[in-house]
Amino acid sequence: MILVGLILLLIGFLTGLSFLWTIGVILLVVGAVLWVLGSVGHAVGGRRHYW
Repeated sequence: MILVGLILLLIGFLTGLSFLWTIGVILLVVGAVLWVLGSVGHAVGGRRHYW
C-alpha cells in the first residue's frame, strides 16, 4: 500500500493531476499507520503483522 501510494504521488506530481496526488497521500498515510501498528505487535486485519 505504501508503494502504491508513492507511485500515485509521483504520477500525480509529474502530471499535475490533483486527485492522484490526494489518493497517493491517503494510501501512503494508511499504509504507514498499518505498518506501525503491525510493527508494535497489534493484530491488523486478523494478522499479527501487516506484510
